[in-house]
Amino acid sequence: MEKELICIDAGLTRYENCWRAQKKLVEMRAKREIPDCLILTEHYPVITLGRGTDRKNLLAGDEILRNKQVDLFEIERGGDITFHGPGQLVAYPIIDLTSRGRDMHKYLRDLEEVIISTLKKYDLKATTKQGLTGVWVNDSKVAAIGVGVSRWVTYHGLALNINTDLDYFSLINPCGITKYPVGSLARIKGTEQDFCEVKESLNLKFIELFGYSRTENRSMDDLIDTTEYSYIL
Repeated sequence: MEKELICIDAGLTRYENCWRAQKKLVEMRAKREIPDCLILTEHYPVITLGRGTDRKNLLAGDEILRNKQVDLFEIERGGDITFHGPGQLVAYPIIDLTSRGRDMHKYLRDLEEVIISTLKKYDLKATTKQGLTGVWVNDSKVAAIGVGVSRWVTYHGLALNINTDLDYFSLINPCGITKYPVGSLARIKGTEQDFCEVKESLNLKFIELFGYSRTENRSMDDLIDTTEYSYIL
């Protein structure tokens, strides 16, 4: 049987709008109205607090966040606190785990492998750390992972720092980790990276490693009423 994936390049989005769109796609996938989907996006500056967040890891008050125009959301994904912003590639797989044995642990490890394999193209030796979720290069955390699942359909996903302004991470203890710094491809390589090229590389690795034999590029507007779900900026 062919495995089909719809690839959605959403561009730069407000976090809340994309979050609501994800939940609608999860509902549609659970009803088998659509095949698996992969949303690729960047967000305007936002801090999200997952189910495992210790509020002490939010280091900035409301006034600072307002002045820096950083949104704040408590959400239902796993994990602690993180930041999303321009220059960071965010990938949200909306996939049914039933055919993959409903194995969340394997799913997380597979997402890490997508990132590790993508970074090999840029001559970067990326690794994981025992007991932690995410991907590191030279002890700098370059990618965070936090997922949710509803009726065995995944949402939320991964965030890879490409040209991200890392100063924003001073507002939080990222993922509750203080032992290791946050890094980006641009900082590690010493120059700004081609964001679109990295995005396409990660997209292709996801397709390869998750075993999709048929893919289709669609817009969010093709799949849902984006005015109803406040997706359009």
